[in-house]
Amino acid sequence: MPGAPAGASGDGAGARTPRLTIGAVLAALRDDFPDVTISKIRFLEAEGLVSPERTASGYRKFSRADVDRLRYVLTAQRDHYLPLRVIKEHLDALDRGLPVPGAAPASGDPAPAAEPPAAPGRSAAPDPPAPEETVPEETVPEETVPEQTVPEETGPAGPLEPADFAAAAGLEPGQLADCVQFGLLVPDADGRLPAADLPVARAAAGLARHGIEPRHLRSFRTGADREAGLVEQVVAPVLRSRAEDARARAAEKLAELSALSVQLHRGLLEARLRDLLRP
Repeated sequence: MPGAPAGASGDGAGARTPRLTIGAVLAALRDDFPDVTISKIRFLEAEGLVSPERTASGYRKFSRADVDRLRYVLTAQRDHYLPLRVIKEHLDALDRGLPVPGAAPASGDPAPAAEPPAAPGRSAAPDPPAPEETVPEETVPEETVPEQTVPEETGPAGPLEPADFAAAAGLEPGQLADCVQFGLLVPDADGRLPAADLPVARAAAGLARHGIEPRHLRSFRTGADREAGLVEQVVAPVLRSRAEDARARAAEKLAELSALSVQLHRGLLEARLRDLLRP
């Protein structure tokens, strides 16, 4: 488990002084957690895992202890695949000076309540810089900080004509037609295909090189549809909420459920394929 976040065991008053904007927090976390976004931070706040103060005008102000708490949460998710409910139980225990449920301190290590403040995943990283050193609030207000500073997609973003899509995916025209016929790819009303579907097409092209044609992959699409329906049942109540951040919370939940589904699918498939090599 990650080390106890600062503030869970009596850190100094300076670490609890709220002075960082959400943009400064994002900058402080980005090196260790490249996928973190402002929506993610707001979602964790909505789930009660961090509680920044608010200025009179409604801006969030985070302390260094808040940043350490976020590091703890993100590290527990990334390295230990813990659900937020369990992470919150751990944080609540640490806040009360109790040992983390289900985990004992290593031999010779002090109990969490006696540990000095430790930022999870920050053995050699510097303290988060003050906002004036990173993202001054007066020049980049909270509401205008972009959620992604590095584009996630470097290739084409819009729909592509079939020939261009096939070339980008490494598919022969006939293979592309088969992918459409068997439901792996869905063109729009103009017959174009979304660039976001290129990973599917490239995977189909790679499998085709091993003799697995698109017609053999219908079960993958059927399975994906069933998994999506199951995830939809979990996320639908969040989307029906009238809360202002409902869509952001739903997006975060979708991302988490998608990652867990991929992890499960990969684990089951690898376990089954390992059986083939057993004597």
